[in-house]
Amino acid sequence: MSTILIAEDNFVNRELLREMLEARNYRVAEARDGKEALAKIDEVKPDLVLLDINMPVMDGFAAIRIIREHPTFHRVPVLAVTAYAMKEDRERVLRAGFNSYIAKPIDSAVLFKELKKFIV
Repeated sequence: MSTILIAEDNFVNRELLREMLEARNYRVAEARDGKEALAKIDEVKPDLVLLDINMPVMDGFAAIRIIREHPTFHRVPVLAVTAYAMKEDRERVLRAGFNSYIAKPIDSAVLFKELKKFIV
């Protein structure tokens, strides 16, 4: 069973993602911002991270920079989850080090298609 860390500041979005993932038998850990996500990475050792871009305390761009420098978790797939939907936003996200990009509102078919690219 794979573990997915969700870093999302909006409670409703976090709950929706958790419910979708748990319904497919993924283990889920949650964080409310990028700083909390970095602490949880060491604790839960996720197989994949779903990281919101626009969060308080530490946004997704700051968090991905630190994740990519982490000696143990620099290769963990990290998918941006964001309301930014313009082509240039997607390119900026991928250049920042994210493995993929999922636009909000989350379409479950898109979510699981993207997950299959990175984990079983």
